[in-house]
Amino acid sequence: MNTYAIGDVHGCIDKLMRLLERCLRHGGDRPSRFVFVGDYIDRGPDSRAVIELLIDLQKDMPGEVIALRGNHEAMMLEAVRTGDATLWRLNGAGQTLASYGIAHPAEMPPEHVDWAASLPLSFDDGRRYFVHAGVNPALPLARQTEHDQLWIREPFLSHPREYGRLIVHGHTPLTTGIPDRRPNRLNLDTAAVFGGPLTAAVFTDDVTEPVAFLNDE
Repeated sequence: MNTYAIGDVHGCIDKLMRLLERCLRHGGDRPSRFVFVGDYIDRGPDSRAVIELLIDLQKDMPGEVIALRGNHEAMMLEAVRTGDATLWRLNGAGQTLASYGIAHPAEMPPEHVDWAASLPLSFDDGRRYFVHAGVNPALPLARQTEHDQLWIREPFLSHPREYGRLIVHGHTPLTTGIPDRRPNRLNLDTAAVFGGPLTAAVFTDDVTEPVAFLNDE
């Protein structure tokens, strides 16, 4: 099986559709699994279309499309729960609400809110640990907190610790447009919403490291 891990989308529906087409062509007749590392909404042009596409993909490929929660989905959920959208609005909520044609988080479609609330924080395939932001190097993988998995940067990004898994993540935009590949981690956020490409890492069951990278360009 090929596993395609895809970085932060942020409402960039056209880039996502092009990248998915490339992944499907690349996979050919081989079984394929997709792991999305979160941040589907905010800042980009069409967050609603991205969520609708992911929901449809999960229906069409049951069990083979894993969408993880990102900190932007968490901010949206908190705004819906509390009615206070201050933090969310500082981080791109305006574009998301506009894509739905609404003005307030309470108007978000319940099915999309429920979908975001159901998203797991991580996925472990035995070789890789997929997560949105990263992990706390001071804790074992089984004891990671929700906050760290959604929000951490340092000390994770500069820490050399080996985790027994390759940590595959997004969250920290790479202005180079190139994935940041380290011995213990792989950052796939190639800043699609800031003009960079949307990137997928290709993994197989045979080796831990990515065997290829694809992007929408």
